[in-house]
Amino acid sequence: MKKIIILLLLTNVVFAQKIAKIDSGTINGAKYRILFPENWKGKLVMYAHGYEFMGAKPLQSQNPEWLKRMSPFLERGFAVAASDYAYQGFALPQGVDDTEALRQYFVKKYNKPDSTFMVGHSMGGGVSVATIENFGANYNGALPMCPLSSRPYLQCRKEFDIYATFNGLFPGVVTSLSDIFDLSKPYQAQNSRNMLAKAKEIKQAIFKKDSALAVAFAKRFDLKVDDLPFSLFFNENVLRDIAQKAGGNPFDNTNTLYSGFPNDLEVNQKAERLKATVNPDVIFKKYDRTGEINKPVVFLHTIYDQLIPPTYGVVNFENMVHQKGKDQYFTVKYTNGQGHCNFTAQQTGKAFDELRTWVKTGVKNNAGFID
Repeated sequence: MKKIIILLLLTNVVFAQKIAKIDSGTINGAKYRILFPENWKGKLVMYAHGYEFMGAKPLQSQNPEWLKRMSPFLERGFAVAASDYAYQGFALPQGVDDTEALRQYFVKKYNKPDSTFMVGHSMGGGVSVATIENFGANYNGALPMCPLSSRPYLQCRKEFDIYATFNGLFPGVVTSLSDIFDLSKPYQAQNSRNMLAKAKEIKQAIFKKDSALAVAFAKRFDLKVDDLPFSLFFNENVLRDIAQKAGGNPFDNTNTLYSGFPNDLEVNQKAERLKATVNPDVIFKKYDRTGEINKPVVFLHTIYDQLIPPTYGVVNFENMVHQKGKDQYFTVKYTNGQGHCNFTAQQTGKAFDELRTWVKTGVKNNAGFID
């Protein structure tokens, strides 16, 4: 433990030496942080963070790990501005608004940058996509990484369907959907520190019941079986959060016909079924996906992602872009990373450099692998 603490302190010192100035404060109830490197060249990266459990601490921009993630941009002479959003949990629309408010503050205080790029991870990648769709005139390009880039309803509905089918095949292992969406019960997000212990319990229970079925079930949802328990733990928090913010259940699977399992008849007969109690537009309509982009956008994605599989992170949005006839503004880079947002600083830097070159030359870079 002592070695870990010393390493963190040294890490902070290293990054502190590169940062000449930090501007922090609050805008419309959202804390923000702006980092200026010593070699600031009048260029700006607006950064959007990913999903945080309600009540999670520290806020993402205060976490030393965030400094490490921002190093590829700081090293290239870019200032980095990030909002912590006015609230945690599912905050994609709020993230767009708070990021735009911060950008306006930056321009007013420090003048318009020579160039501005939108960057984000996970849900923040979704914020990046929505920002380019709705405020693209303010940006030169965007780098969404492992982004929530499908329609938010579809991405979250996937989590709902995992629970509905899992509870049918492995009853009693995790919380039922009816309990998750029961607003009469006090809401409390699960503690992320309990994730390892809870995941271990879930894995033991499903392997005890039917290990072969567990493997097949995980594969149906593009998961490795070892990642299934973690996915269930994470998704329960997401669904509970959505229930609170929407004021009920925005999903309805009473007419859903599930397929792709070893025994589809069994799954459909046993799946937990719920009717929607609120209109999904309540939480998902604002800044819904359109595919309407007019600036260069480079997607960076791992080949395997246990939270946002490539089908949801790339393919769905690619189809929307194609339908809008905007293919000239979209390209995808992928790595051999095995996990959600599992990129190296070098991979992030390479993707960002390719985006900048595309913007500078006007020549679209080729899609493909980044090592």
